[in-house]
Parts: sequence; C-alpha cells; structure tokens
Amino acid sequence: MFTLAEVASLSDIQPTYRILKPWWDVFMDYLAVVMLMVAIFAGTMQLTKDQVVCLPVLQSTVNSKVQPDTSGKADFTTVETTTGQEEASMRTVSFGSAPTVTPDVLLSRATSSQYQPTESGQELKKEQKDSSGRKTNLDFQQYVFINQMCYHLALPWYSKYFPYLVLIHTIILIVSSNFWFKYPKTCSKIEHFVSILGKCFESPWTTKALSETACEDSEENKQRLTGAQSLPKYVSTSSDEGSPSASTPMITKSGFKFSADKPMIEIPSVTILDKKDGEQAKALFEKVRKFRAHVEDSDLIYKLYVGQTVIKTVKFIFILCYTANFVNTISFEHICNPKVEHLIGYTQFECTHNMAYMLKKLLISYISLICVYGFICLYTLFWLFRIPLKEYSFEKVREESSFSDIPDVKNDFAFLLHMVDQYDQLYSKRFGVFLSEVSENKLRGISLNHEWTYEKLRQHVSRNAQDKQELHLFMLSGVPDAVFDLTDLDVLKLELIPEAKITAKISQMTNLQELHLYHCPAKVEQTAFSFLRDHLRCLHVKFTDVAEIPAWVYLLKTLRELYLIGNLNSENNKMIGLESLRELRHLKILHVKSNLTKIPPNITDVAPHLTKLVIHNDGTKLLVLNSLKKMTNVAELELQNCELERIPHAIFSLSNLQELDLKSNSIRTIEEIISFQHLKRLTCLKLWHNKIVSIPSSITLIKNLESLYLSNNKLETLPAAVFSLQKLRCLDVSYNSIAVIPVEVGLLQNLQHFHITGNKVDVLPKQLFKCVKLRTLSLGQNCITSIPDKVSQLLQLTYLELKGNCLDRLPATLGQCQLLRKSGLIVEDHLFDALPSEVKEVLNQDTSIPFANGI
Repeated sequence: MFTLAEVASLSDIQPTYRILKPWWDVFMDYLAVVMLMVAIFAGTMQLTKDQVVCLPVLQSTVNSKVQPDTSGKADFTTVETTTGQEEASMRTVSFGSAPTVTPDVLLSRATSSQYQPTESGQELKKEQKDSSGRKTNLDFQQYVFINQMCYHLALPWYSKYFPYLVLIHTIILIVSSNFWFKYPKTCSKIEHFVSILGKCFESPWTTKALSETACEDSEENKQRLTGAQSLPKYVSTSSDEGSPSASTPMITKSGFKFSADKPMIEIPSVTILDKKDGEQAKALFEKVRKFRAHVEDSDLIYKLYVGQTVIKTVKFIFILCYTANFVNTISFEHICNPKVEHLIGYTQFECTHNMAYMLKKLLISYISLICVYGFICLYTLFWLFRIPLKEYSFEKVREESSFSDIPDVKNDFAFLLHMVDQYDQLYSKRFGVFLSEVSENKLRGISLNHEWTYEKLRQHVSRNAQDKQELHLFMLSGVPDAVFDLTDLDVLKLELIPEAKITAKISQMTNLQELHLYHCPAKVEQTAFSFLRDHLRCLHVKFTDVAEIPAWVYLLKTLRELYLIGNLNSENNKMIGLESLRELRHLKILHVKSNLTKIPPNITDVAPHLTKLVIHNDGTKLLVLNSLKKMTNVAELELQNCELERIPHAIFSLSNLQELDLKSNSIRTIEEIISFQHLKRLTCLKLWHNKIVSIPSSITLIKNLESLYLSNNKLETLPAAVFSLQKLRCLDVSYNSIAVIPVEVGLLQNLQHFHITGNKVDVLPKQLFKCVKLRTLSLGQNCITSIPDKVSQLLQLTYLELKGNCLDRLPATLGQCQLLRKSGLIVEDHLFDALPSEVKEVLNQDTSIPFANGI
C-alpha cells in the first residue's frame, strides 16, 4: 500500500530531477494533478450528499401513465392523493396491531374522504384513540431502507464507483510517470548523474575553460598578424604551427607564443584558478570518467522509460474505450424493484440520483483530460523512436569550442543527455567540458603550474656526479612551465609523466644537453623539436613497450648518446624504429638494456658511426652476433648478462676495439683468447662474473693489455703468463679460489691496482712489494697471518684492505707509506689500535697532496 506521503512525492515535480523532466512529462504531471482533484471532488460529493431518493409507484399511477388524462390538473390531484394515501399507508403499517391495508382499500378511502371529510376525521380519531404501543417512526426507516437497497440495485456500478476508478487510474499514471526515478537499478544512476551535472554546471572551471577557448582564438589571430616577424630562432613562423610533418609526432596546438625579447604567457586572467576550485574540477573529471564507464555499459534507463510510456499509452486507450461506453449510464431517473412487497406493499419504486448531473459533467471533463494525456503519450513515443536516443554526439560543442576531442557517448549516458537537452542544452555543453582530455590536460597544467613554481623547482635542482645541474621530476601530471625558465639547467629527468609536453619555451634552456624520459612518451611542439634536434647530445629513454618510444627520438640528428631501456623482444624488433637510427648520423654511444635474441640489423645501420655499444640482456640468451663484424669503429663493447658460453668470434674482427666487457655470462673457457692478438688496440678485458676455471697461457699474446678483470669466477691458480703482461696496470682476481700469489707478480712494475679479495691466500710473497707503483691493494677475506715489513716500500699506496684475515698485528712500517691514511686502511679496529702511537698519528693526519688519489 502507498502511504499518503509516498503518493504526494510521486505526484510532485521534484526539484532535484527537474532537469530530467521534458515539457511533456511536466504537462502530464499537471494533468495527473487535475485528474486527481476531479476524483477527490467527485468522491467527496458522493460521501457528503444524499445518493438516491426513491418513491413507490402505484398501480393506478402506472395505468394513468399508460393512458394519460387530457387534464394535467387531474394528474396532479392523483399524485397528491396517492402521496397522501402512501403516508397513511406507511402510518398504518407502522403499528403492529393494525390490519394490513391493500392499495385498493387505501384508494377507496382516499376517494370517499373527498366527499365525507367529517366522517373520515372521526374514524381516524377513533383509530388513534383505540391504538396503543410506542411510536417507532418506522415510516422513515422504511424510506431509508428502500433508498439504500435501490442505491445498490438500480444505480449502475459506474455511477457508484466512477470517482474511485478515476482515483486509481490517476495514481497508476502518476506511478508510471515517476517509476524510472524510483526503480532501484536506475535511481542511483540518475541521482549520481544529476549530482555530477549540477557540479559541472556550477564549477568555475567550466566557465574558465569555455572562456579560454574564445580568448585563445582571438589572441592567436592577433599574434599571427602582429608577432610573426619577431619570433626567435627556434620558433616556427609557419601559419600551421604545431602541425609538423607526418614523420614527426607533435602536439597540434601551442599554448604559448613568443616575442623577440622573452616568452609571454597568454590569458593570465583566465587561467588563474583557485587551488580549491582546481582540486574540485580534477575530482569532477575522475567522477565523470567513472560514471561514464558505469552507465555506458547498459541501456536499462532507456528501456524503463520507453516501457513506462508504453504502459501509460495502453492505459489511456483502455480508459478511453470503457469510459466512453458508460457515459450515458449516469442518468437522473432509475426504476427500482427491490422485491420487498411483503414489507412495504409496493413492488416498484422510481428513484432519483441527485448527483447524476454533476457526475456526468465531471466524467466528460475526465475523458477530455485523458484524451489530452493520451495524445501527449503518443507524442512521447514518437520522440522516443524518431531519433536514436542511445547515441549522443557533442558535434555542436566541438564546433563551438576548442575541445574537439569530446567523445560521442552511448546507451543510458546518451539517453540522459538527450533528456537534459529537452530542459536546457547549456547543461550538455558545459558537461561536455569534463569529457574532454584536452580540457582535463589544461586543468592539470594550470594546477601543476600553480603548485610547481620557479622557486620550488629551483630547490629541487642538484649537482650530479659530473658536477652538472640536474632536475628530476617524478610522477607529475605534466611538465610545469617554470621548468623552461631554468636556463642554466644541464640535465632534465622526466619520470612517469604520461602527459609530458615539451613546449617551445625549451629554446630558452641553452645549456640543456641531456634529457631522460623514463616511462614518459613526451610530446613536443614543432619549435621545441627544432631546438632539441640542434642542441640535445644525450638522451635516455626507459619504456615498457617499444611503441612508447617517441618517434621524434629517431630524428635528433645531432644526438651523440642514446640509452634505450625496455622490452625489445623479437616481435617488436621490427618496430624499433630503429630503422630510423640511420638518421642519427652523429650517434657515438648506443646503450641497449633489453631482452634481445639477436642484435637487430637496424642497430648495425649506424655501426659506422658508433664508438661504443652496450647490450645488457637481462638473462636472455643472445644467439646471433654476426652483425657485430660491421661495427668496425667500435672501441668499447659490453655484452652483459647475455648467457654467452664462449667469447663470440665476431668480436675478433673489431680491429679498433679497446675495451671488451663480457660480465655476467656463462663463459667456462677462454681458449679463444688467442685470437685477441689481432686486436692490437685492446687494453681492457673484463671477464668477471663468469664460470672461468683457468687462464690459458696464450694471454701473453695480448701485449697491450693494461686492465684484466677476472673476479667472481672459479680460478684456483694464477698462471705465470699473466705476469708477463708488462703494461698491466690493473689486475682484479677477487672472489675466486686462489691459494697462492705467484712470485712472478714482482715482474708487473707498472701494476697500480691489485685486487685479490675473497680468496684463500695465506702468504704474501715479498716480490709483491716490488710493485712500487701500487696505489690500491685489496687483500681482504683471505687467510693471511702477517704483513711483511716491506710494505713500507709502497710509497704511493693510498688504499690497503686487510679486513677479514688472520692477522695478529700490523707492521709499524705502515707509517712509512706516505700517502696512506686511516680512511684508506680497511682493517679491524683492534689491530689499528695496537699500532704505535706515532704510526697512528701519521695515519690520522689529513693530507692535501693533490696526487694523493693517483696521478
């Protein structure tokens, strides 16, 4: 059952949902209210007034009606007489002791009374005098009884129940009209939509974004006329600025224009947005995005609205069909045969329905209202099926604004927007602003610039290892405009900034030569690209898929160093654009950290230019290396973690190779090292973190070798051939299983760095200390029990590691190592404390000798 409050809420045009009420729904609601008033008025009249009045029909009256007298006066007299006789009859029947009086007797009495009034009066007085008992007013009760019986027997059912039918029909129509607002699976979506729509309409960002569109158009036209001749060197002067060639992906519009003196930010008054308003606008963008995804997946609201409209139309046809048949049944006179002759003495009564006239007028009014209601329902159905309401296009909004990326919507989202358009199309226009990515990006840019000012960015600038000024921006919504005002910046790192945009203002950063893009597919304007193409020297790109690499990267003709870190599997090798690497004519260093199974032929396209190639393969086996032969100018080659089991033969063709690094592979034997004798320029060989068991004697053929790294292998001995490399300056055999340092070590007169940490050495040969040029000596984590006093011969020693051995003491001659200080002596504290105090004082002294760390 509906409560009165619920019925009232159904008939009310709720202010919350008024924007979803088209004119026909509003009109039908008013019609329903009028029909409800008709029902209440008719029902009230039936309850408060007499419903029917009945009088008995005498037989003589019936006959007189069949054969009417020519005199109207006689008829009137008869009716009066009959009425008087009826009253007498009623009174006679009222007394239980009186005999039953038939109509004929009453008629004869009435006739005789006209001629003998004195006698009748005497008889009546006599009867009254003779009667006894209590007066009951049974005659009145008989009238009421007959009226009630005849109300149910003689009156047609439609005359009795018409007001209630109107009330029920009206309630059904009201419920049908508002059901889509109340149905559980639709009301939440509608409430959410209305809430978001209201916030979008009232949001300051909506007004500012639409105003900015108009201002941008006028300002751009003005700039094209007045500022085209005064642009700086790296600003494009073409009329279609922001639309580069097909080979260079660019953003199509620039938000900034430049004069010859300094850059100017246009429309400051429009783009200044309060921080609170900006946060609310950003939240609205997220809400709209989620609401669209939630509503577009179904068309339940549309189907429900169509269904309720069909129900109302069917209801209208049904009401009209049966009501028209019952209009004439509502009449003033009715004949009643209650079959109570044994009580009253009359078989037929003539009844009058007092309200018949008024009810008939109300019924005609109701039919008129229903007809109007029905025609509106038919119009609604025509509107529902005339155009596809499950699709909505923002074509007009796109034409009137710069937000050309507003997407078309479908299903329930589209239907709700069509309904809003019937209220006011301005709502959809302002709502469309929050569906545009361009609009969202503009808002993000404004909020970003508001938060990241020049002063804040300056605080984040640091000095890197190369003593260059560096700025690292991480997980921002875009690149703040103030970044491009840091004109003295050398290195710019952008990480996890999916909407990064490099504007023409970057041309101010004349010191910028290194750019890092980590998961940041940055877009550049045409002018910005021209600047980067001429100035950028080093570029780092980190990506998940090769498609994330910006295409403009391959067009940087002056680029010297390129670092690519990401997935470049065999399927994507064809996409590496790497075909475009041939355009990088000045590229010298190429660093690829990926999972290659072969070196892409595209890389070899730039081989004649490369001097350094680094491939870190993250454990994927590199199978095909023949293309290395083309890299005749490569001086440094690193093949790390490529699961190599042998030294690739292609390397032996690199006649200009100076440094080879095969770190973290699976190399067990290096017998191929004999072929290195052809590499006359090879000075550094790194075979660390492999599985090498022994060093072949053919290593002596690498005459120019200066650095040999064999740490983290499985070596047990050091062959004398190693110590025949007279130019060797660095030898690293740490973390093996070497037990003895050969006495031939003393032959390495140029040795400056010797690392044998993490082995099984227990004795240090005295010949080791003949290497007087040693500056670094790492002997930690061995089994050494004593350090010879000849350690004092190492006058250039700056670093000595002894920690993790079996030493009892340190030689006092350590104090004679002039360049050794406590910071360079890695040993247990108790051993250092056991040294003589004068030795400790020498080791604790600070030194400012410029060559303390080596020449």
